[in-house]
Amino acid sequence: MKISSETTQTHDPLPVGMADIEAAAARIASGIRRTPASYSQRLSAVAGCDLHFKFEIFQFTASFKERGALNKLLQLTEAEKTQGVITVSAGNHAQAVAHHASRLGIPSTVVMPRTTAFTKVTRTEALGARVILGGEGFSEAADLADRIQKEQALTFVHPFEDPAIIAGQGTAALEFLTDFADLDSLIVPVGGGGLISGSAIAAKALCPGIEVVGVQSACYPAMIAALEGRTIHPTLQTVADGIAVKAPGRLATEVVRALVDEVIAVEEGDIERAVCLLTEIENVVVEGAGAAALAAVLARPERFRGRRVGVILSGANIDSRVLAGCLMRGLLRDGRMVRLYVKMEDVAGSLAKVATVIGQHGGNILEVLHHRMTTDITARYTGIEILVETRGRDHTSRITGGLEDAGFQVSFR
Repeated sequence: MKISSETTQTHDPLPVGMADIEAAAARIASGIRRTPASYSQRLSAVAGCDLHFKFEIFQFTASFKERGALNKLLQLTEAEKTQGVITVSAGNHAQAVAHHASRLGIPSTVVMPRTTAFTKVTRTEALGARVILGGEGFSEAADLADRIQKEQALTFVHPFEDPAIIAGQGTAALEFLTDFADLDSLIVPVGGGGLISGSAIAAKALCPGIEVVGVQSACYPAMIAALEGRTIHPTLQTVADGIAVKAPGRLATEVVRALVDEVIAVEEGDIERAVCLLTEIENVVVEGAGAAALAAVLARPERFRGRRVGVILSGANIDSRVLAGCLMRGLLRDGRMVRLYVKMEDVAGSLAKVATVIGQHGGNILEVLHHRMTTDITARYTGIEILVETRGRDHTSRITGGLEDAGFQVSFR
C-alpha cells in the first residue's frame, strides 16, 4: 500500500518553518544528545543501496521524542511551568515529557491507557511523572487527560499536534543532513506525524532535491488514509506500536501533503526482519516503530537500489518479550532454527540414534517432544518433534538427509 503526495500538493503556509527548527536546535542543544549518524557497510550490501542511519535510540529515554518535548517545555511561561503540564501517551512521549519536566523542575502528569505495559508505566513514574491510568485505549485516555487539564489548569503537551513539537522533532533531520548532505532519500517512520513533518521541512530546506518517504505499519496506515480523505478502523495489533495511531495530526498531515514524496506501508514480517537485522548486524536494539523505515528499504530493494538512503532509527523501547519473539521468529524464517518431525520405532535407543545423527551433522538440539498419542502412525511407532539450531537452509538439508539415510522419516512442522 502506498500513496504519493505529488498530486495533492498545497501552497498554503506551513505551520512550521526552517527558522523554527533552527531555533529549536539552538534551544534544546544543551538538553538532548546530538545522536550519531553513520554508514552501514554490511546492511548496505543486504539492501542494495548505500544505507546511513541516524541513531535516535541513543537519547537518554531512547527516543527522538525528547526533542519535541523539550522544545515545548522550554517555551512555557513561568506561570505555566509552576502550574505543571499534562500529556497522554503509552510510551516514548510519556518518558520524554517526564524526564525533561523533572529536569526543569516542572510538575508533570501523564495519562496512560489501562492496557499500557507495566514496564512503561514504571519507567515513566521513575522519571518523575505522576501517572494516571485510565481508558482502554489512547482515545479514552486522551479524553481523560483533556478533562484533567481543564480542571487543574495544566498545560497540555501534545505528542504531535503542536508546532513546537514538530519543530523539535525536525532537529533530528537537521543534524542528519548536516552530517550527510548528499542523501538521495530520507526514510522516516510515521505515527502521529510529528517526526515526518519536522523532518520533511528540514530536509527540503537543506536539500531541495531530496526525496522524503514516510513509512507506516500496514495494520495502521492512518497517514495514508488521511491523505486519501479516509479514516481507518484497525482490528490487528502491530509490533510497531509506537506508530500505531488511528489518526495523524492535522498540522502534520498538511506538511506531509505539501512536502513528503511518498508514504508507504510495510507488513509485520518486514518490520520483524528489520528488528532482527539491526540486532544482529548493527548490534543495536530498535523497537518496531524505529525499525519500520529500514523495513521499507528491505521490502522494496528495487525502489531504493543504488541510492544514498538515510534512515532514522527513531526509538529503542521494545518490550523484551516482543524482542525475543522477533529474534526467535527470525531464526525460524531464515532457516537457522527448524522444527523437525521424525517418525521412528518406539523402542529403546531410537531417540539416541536420532540425536547422534543430528549431532554428527553439526545440529544443536534445543527441544524434544514425544508424540505417542496420535493416529497418523501405528502403535509400534512414535513421532518426535525436535527443535534444532542450524547454520541455515543448506545445513538443515544435510541434517535431514542424514536422518533419512539412517532410515528415519522426516518432515517439517
